[in-house]
Amino acid sequence: MNQLLMKMAASVCVALTMLTAPASAGTDGVSQANANPFGLLLSQDRAGVGAMTGDRIAALGTLPTARSVKPGGEVLSSKYSTKWLSTQPRPQQDAEWRCMTEALYFEARGETLKGQFAVAEVILNRVDNPRYPNSVCGVIKQGTGRKFACQFTFTCDGRPEVINEPASFARLGKIARAMLDGTERALTGGATHYHTSAVAPVWAKRLTHTTKIGIHRFYR
Repeated sequence: MNQLLMKMAASVCVALTMLTAPASAGTDGVSQANANPFGLLLSQDRAGVGAMTGDRIAALGTLPTARSVKPGGEVLSSKYSTKWLSTQPRPQQDAEWRCMTEALYFEARGETLKGQFAVAEVILNRVDNPRYPNSVCGVIKQGTGRKFACQFTFTCDGRPEVINEPASFARLGKIARAMLDGTERALTGGATHYHTSAVAPVWAKRLTHTTKIGIHRFYR
């Protein structure tokens, strides 16, 4: 490896020598090298490379490249971590936040963070869709009270909605706040529906499957 790099450096020196060799003067008596200031810079670079030791040349092979630095998309992925969530402040609470947090608690508290964010995406995608109510609470409570007609199972399963895990509720409240505040919806491909992998609803055949996260399959 060291020998290869030294040969490459020698080739660079030869090329720079050719580029910076004095040219014959033109009719105005000024050489091309003097007329072109880049010639002087290349000459200086050639001298610098020639003075490098073999060890320093070999070290060039270990320097990080621009390709090794990943783009800012990694910042988005870090959001789906308990470390990121722990840095978030206590969320501002309002009716929409309460509805979203309850939906995440009763529908997805056993899921991964990505799974919980994904359920929140579905709710907000419905809010934006003219086929559904235009508020978070309206979307979540659509059909509530009518057996098998509700859109979110926990609102019509006949069981009381009791928060028995306050720590989980508080954590999900941070997810709800982040999504309500406009966090990018990058997980579900615009999904407006989901179901657990334990069931196979007939409506799923009429929709486009977008992804599977944890125990949930998502559709639009």
